Amino acid sequence: MPKLIVDGIEVEVPQGATVLQACEEAGKEIPRFCYHERLSIAGNCRMCLVELEKAPKPIASCSYPAADGMVIHTQGARTKKAREGVMEFLLINHPLDCPICDQGGECDLQDQALAYGRGHTRYDENKRAVTEKYMGPLIKTIMTRCIHCTRCVRFAEEVAGVEEIGAVFRGENMQITTYLEKAATSEMSGNVIDLCPVGALTSKPYAFTARPWELKKSESIDVMDAVGTNIIVGARGPQVMRVNPRINEEVNEEWASDKTRFACDGLMKRRLDKPYVRRGGKLQPVSWGEAFEAIRAGIGKAKGDEIAAIAGDMVDLEGMVALKDLLGKLGSTRHECRQDGAPIDPSVRAGYLFNSTLAGIERADVVLLVGANPRWEAPLVNTRIRKAVRRNKAQVFAIGPQIDLTYPATQLGDDLSLLAKLPKEAAEALKLAERPAIIVGMGALQSAGVLAAALALATKYKVARAGWNGWNLLHTAAARVGGLDIGFTTPSGVAGILEDARGGKLKAAFLYGADEIDTAALDTVFTVYIGTHGDKGVRHADVILPAAAYTEKRGTYVNMEGRVQRALAAVYPPGEAREDWTILRALSDALGQTLPYDDIATLRARIGEAWPHLATEGLTPAVWDGNFGGGDTSTPSGAVTLPIDNFYLTNPIARASDTMQDCVREILGQGQLEAAE
Repeated sequence: MPKLIVDGIEVEVPQGATVLQACEEAGKEIPRFCYHERLSIAGNCRMCLVELEKAPKPIASCSYPAADGMVIHTQGARTKKAREGVMEFLLINHPLDCPICDQGGECDLQDQALAYGRGHTRYDENKRAVTEKYMGPLIKTIMTRCIHCTRCVRFAEEVAGVEEIGAVFRGENMQITTYLEKAATSEMSGNVIDLCPVGALTSKPYAFTARPWELKKSESIDVMDAVGTNIIVGARGPQVMRVNPRINEEVNEEWASDKTRFACDGLMKRRLDKPYVRRGGKLQPVSWGEAFEAIRAGIGKAKGDEIAAIAGDMVDLEGMVALKDLLGKLGSTRHECRQDGAPIDPSVRAGYLFNSTLAGIERADVVLLVGANPRWEAPLVNTRIRKAVRRNKAQVFAIGPQIDLTYPATQLGDDLSLLAKLPKEAAEALKLAERPAIIVGMGALQSAGVLAAALALATKYKVARAGWNGWNLLHTAAARVGGLDIGFTTPSGVAGILEDARGGKLKAAFLYGADEIDTAALDTVFTVYIGTHGDKGVRHADVILPAAAYTEKRGTYVNMEGRVQRALAAVYPPGEAREDWTILRALSDALGQTLPYDDIATLRARIGEAWPHLATEGLTPAVWDGNFGGGDTSTPSGAVTLPIDNFYLTNPIARASDTMQDCVREILGQGQLEAAE
């Protein structure tokens, strides 16, 4: 390992490290624009110049390999003069429109011009101008500001895998643009906004709405998918203005999907902000007391399993526990969190987790996708698999429809009978793999026998071995793993509950944020809807109780790998809406079945006592012994129906978002889709 001296400090760095990395190891700040830790090295901005003893001129530290015995100076007069010169050149054509730039206040160029610039310019010629480029409904461009760092180009090629951003022309005439100036179609395109070190690429929906210093920033967890992306919610007053990713190397690195980032404008549209009771066939606003009285009267003499509850995909763990406890006091065990009816066995935790972990899937050398489209179901999982393919030469095989995953994948076919007898190429690859992984999607689980057949493959090819577990379910719901952990399931599933509703055996039902089921079966059942939006779940509701969205409450979420994460409230719920568990606690009083907790700390203590692995944040690996079945053992057959046919409209918040509707029209080329079709 090379040893260097940086400003008198001796450091040792791994073989292949750069001088810039060595300087950072010594605690020195090196300015940069083109260099980014997660992208390939371009070496084209020259801002990272440092002085190397015996070198004839300053060197670009981001691309210069560290070698044993080097002596580096980062603060000398020569280095200072070189950086000032580079900054002067960068600002020659920059429009300097900081007062009207959305990047103002969090702009790398602004900060580094202050720290490393001369303070004046000697250039008095006309500045160049560049025509604006169209990049779709999410990215606003002012390309005159562009300094050609090419971060956006490298991100599109290397991370997103949709190579549609590039450069045209040469030299001073070089311009960054999308292919044919069309909308960027990647589900990860919004990340170029964070990557851009100047104001050339900014958020179009956020443009001219707020300045960074006006926002209150709160740490939260995204619920648009089951990844559990760590986010920062920027709010001003009662309004969420934007959502940005928060760095967590184990979960989302520093990326976020476009739905995570831009769907937040749907938080205040079509919101439920007061209780409603259906009278004479019409919903009428009422007080909380009147709503609770209507529920007490509506449940009436219903007992035991004549009462059921279905939890949605975006609810928090505390709310599900409170609802389960309330149903238990009412004598019912019919509660279900699997809206899509996936036949997942909740008794063995390792059977329903993404056991490889999100970061660990990068180490896989062979991946078999069974009825999954990670590009839409979990874009950040897709980037991890892409990284495994690019860096580790991993082989990917897929059973399901032909789709562009952004990396090479061998399509085995769209018939689930292939699980019974894999094609030779895939079978040989799994057999010889050191770290094989099987990823089963929710779409595949809709077909009989798939789970058992996939588990048989996992056993046959020993995907679980010392130091590695390659058995993975690709969940699409943020609340799913938490619901399975606490046993928010019933043997008959959602189908059984709805069948009993049609047959008159069900008297009352609680829909807790459940908007992805066919509620027509509940038309004759007394239905209480607890949720955030006037979406599909309220169609046949007799009582509606307005709840808090994920940005408006403290909540616990368990992601697909089983990682427990907690969110903070960024704003207050609108109107008379309340946090979910508090609604159920108050309702329990009205029903004469008081729940034994009055604050969230006591509720979390109850959760920790019943399920110790949910007591604190972090990842608790599940024990895999292979001794669990996959339910139905019939031979799977037929084509896969993927669970998501429109990436941008998968939940009530997204369906209420004007930005997501714009994406549907401009990127997917579809017409306007209403919230509750």
